Amino acid sequence: MRRMSNRTSNLSRSWRVRAGLVIGIIVFLAAALGLDLGNRGLIWRFIWSQTGEEAIAGQLRGLVEVAGNLIRQPLAADPLAPIDHKSDIPYGINTFLEQEVEGAKIEAMLRMIREAGFVWLRQEFPWEDLEVDGRGQFTDSKHDRDGDGAADTISTWTKYDRIVDLTEAYGLRLMVRLSNPPAWTRGDPDKGDHAPPDDLADFVNYAIAVAERYRGRIHYYQIWNEPNIYPEWGNRPIDPGAYVELLCRAYRALKTVDPAIVVVSGAIAPTISLNESRDLNDVVFLQALYDHGGGDCFDVLSAQGYGLRSGPTDRRLRATSVNVTRHVYYRDIMVRNGDGHKAIWLSEAAWNATLDADLPPEQISLYGAYGNVTQAQAARYMPVFYDRIQREWPWVGTVMYWFFTRKDPFEANQAFYYFRMAEPDYQPDKPSFTPLPVYHSVKAHIANEKPVLYRGRHQAETWQIATVGASVVDAGARFGRAVRFERGLDFRARGTALEIRWRPARGADVAWRTTRIELSPGLAQARRVSFGDGAIIVDEIAVFDRSLGRMLSWLALAGALGLVALGAVGAALHERGR
Repeated sequence: MRRMSNRTSNLSRSWRVRAGLVIGIIVFLAAALGLDLGNRGLIWRFIWSQTGEEAIAGQLRGLVEVAGNLIRQPLAADPLAPIDHKSDIPYGINTFLEQEVEGAKIEAMLRMIREAGFVWLRQEFPWEDLEVDGRGQFTDSKHDRDGDGAADTISTWTKYDRIVDLTEAYGLRLMVRLSNPPAWTRGDPDKGDHAPPDDLADFVNYAIAVAERYRGRIHYYQIWNEPNIYPEWGNRPIDPGAYVELLCRAYRALKTVDPAIVVVSGAIAPTISLNESRDLNDVVFLQALYDHGGGDCFDVLSAQGYGLRSGPTDRRLRATSVNVTRHVYYRDIMVRNGDGHKAIWLSEAAWNATLDADLPPEQISLYGAYGNVTQAQAARYMPVFYDRIQREWPWVGTVMYWFFTRKDPFEANQAFYYFRMAEPDYQPDKPSFTPLPVYHSVKAHIANEKPVLYRGRHQAETWQIATVGASVVDAGARFGRAVRFERGLDFRARGTALEIRWRPARGADVAWRTTRIELSPGLAQARRVSFGDGAIIVDEIAVFDRSLGRMLSWLALAGALGLVALGAVGAALHERGR
């Protein structure tokens, strides 16, 4: 009996020791975790890389939501599909040049935009500002400009001719947005300022007039803006079928003017709303666009790319919330509808730096509607976002920052004003704009970037290939065009292998070949590739990256060894307690 009592006492003491050890380990780990999160250590950085959250509470909630990605059906991204219309340098910015009067002020804007490294401008040519006097009249007779008491008629083209001339002079490219009908196109004024015209032929004629005037100079046209939300479709229910009709009629007309024109769809606005009388869920709207045949009527899908309430590293994919990954849902719909070869361009992308506003929140309309960050956060986030796009989303092409600046500071009581990249403080005696931190960070990112081909299928004319080649028409190429390189090509690639589709330049009937090159996973590697003497025609370069699979294998092995070690420790403790 005494022996049994001693044995029971020893077991009780052993369990107390083990329990104390476990509690001590838990307390230590909790303290270490708290210390790491509080000081933005290794664990904090890992959670940030998954959730885009900086606050500890947001990180912990976000980590649980990221884990939810694992129990949902994977989206059909098809990252190795060939993508058209994404070979150009992807940096663009939104401008409002049509609102400016002084040519010197416009030039100051364009100079700073070019110095920052931007290549593209997303610029509206508002219908209401071009066809002012009535159908077919590209004149404005509403104002007395010389003070003689009589209205003066001017050509409305003059302003836009200057915009096109200056854009070309500064080496920039235009994506022109066609939208904003004049009041005379609607019989019922209650339909709203942005409502489509009563007769779609009026919109088509406006599109044709712009395209014909700038034929050969402007090749990219966007049809409308955010047709799935209020007020961009006026005071009427959102109607995907009606938008498709407008889009398709404009598409056919523009292609007739110039087959080289690239038609960009109206930017889809991210929203989870299902209230068709005001806003329609973006995913529902896009599928409806395909259901109505809209997939045949655009070359590039456009979407908005706002960060909203989390940072650029957010990996949560949830149908009931929106973040920087929202376009992956659009990509899934495109692939499932046979449009996996089309690029997505982000027409507006930025973070809303209202936390540094001079006005209190209650004086800013829609404060918090677009998220809230500081100027420093906005400056940090954009370069990370650019980098993530290149590394992870081969279907995303040009990204247009929203926006450079406004014409004056009198909109500081509206939240959207705080997306600006520069202050609207130009003066003739100070002919420049004060750049905000995001201008400097983006400029540094573009200047210091070393272009890399990441996983995906890249056309040979892509901006990441350092060698300059001549574009050639080739019916055997993926998209009917390829690049002629006289002495091989140079580029940097990151992955585990790549394949180059090429052929000798002699003769158009020479068969295409595929050459595979193995890469060392990890760092981006510079490659100099040639195929003997003579010129070559290159169609595309496919980069494969299976390093994630290898990493998962190593993690599985480490996990298995950890379980074995844990089992061994448990067995030893059990033996010791006997």
